[in-house]
Amino acid sequence: MDLLTTFRALADETRLRIILLLQHMDLAVGELALVLEQSQPRVSRHARILVEAGLAERRKEGSWVFLRLALSGNANAPSRSREQALRQLLADGDFLDDILASQIQADLAKLAAIRAQRAERAAEYFASHAEQWDAIRSLHQPEEMVEALLRDVLASADIGQLLDVGTGTGRIVELFAERAQHVTAVDNSPEMLRLARAKLDALGPDNIDLVQGDFYALPLVDDRFDSVIMHQVLHFADLPEAVLLEAARVLKPGGLLAIIDFASHNLEELRDRDAHVRLGFSDHQIHNAMASAGMTLVDSKALQGEPLTIKIWLGQLQSSPIAGTISPQSGAHNKQSSPQKQQKA
Repeated sequence: MDLLTTFRALADETRLRIILLLQHMDLAVGELALVLEQSQPRVSRHARILVEAGLAERRKEGSWVFLRLALSGNANAPSRSREQALRQLLADGDFLDDILASQIQADLAKLAAIRAQRAERAAEYFASHAEQWDAIRSLHQPEEMVEALLRDVLASADIGQLLDVGTGTGRIVELFAERAQHVTAVDNSPEMLRLARAKLDALGPDNIDLVQGDFYALPLVDDRFDSVIMHQVLHFADLPEAVLLEAARVLKPGGLLAIIDFASHNLEELRDRDAHVRLGFSDHQIHNAMASAGMTLVDSKALQGEPLTIKIWLGQLQSSPIAGTISPQSGAHNKQSSPQKQQKA
């Protein structure tokens, strides 16, 4: 992609606003239309131009079409150095006049409202379904089959210090507590943690910590865990890459991340009924997200089903430090900071 094509694509005010919004999170075309107060066909036309310029990627999930900033691995995307320069230019915002800068701030306020609405829907769902959570997890595939496959994938792993992100009712803790030196289980729902605490009391308090926290900002120190498990969690994330970056922050070099989730599917009803943000993931998406977080995808297994297939992806954190991250708050490509570094669960 040449520089002239890049600046031609960004010369339009609407397309510039779209790119600035995509720095913060992936957005559906319909969501962009709401923020920009434009028709979906018009937004789709601008999106096509950005995709052709290599600045954005288009991904269909069910009846929704999502846009995201293009990755450097995309053949049409800017080179890594040019991508970083563009990110810096957009982050600085010095080129914006007062009117456009004011419009961008209004766009970001609407974007915050969309994120808050998504989070509220998810919180309401978890609160109302906490008592039935174990049964819900078994609706699509028998949970004993998923657990057996997970045990197989981690059979030779040194579980060590284990972090269970999105623990729900604590089932993953039950499965691996005996193999782990210590387990920290995090969930953002007080109702889920209440049930987990009741279920896990028999295992004793010395080996298990239950912590309320957000998967975008885990209240845990850096380089603490040998293994992290995310069981049916990632499809609730607006920005899965940021969740994996946070997991990488708390993993020790060489540590393992196991993701259990759906393969890509088209069951649109899961958005409304079960508050899913993502309709599963492809191997390519997980590979790229792990790579962005400094991890290598070392294994993947599938439990075929109809209409849903369960996947387990296993990643390993590289020994070298991560050069940069995408913050869920700013979307900018920055050196990883650790505001929770002094907090310990």
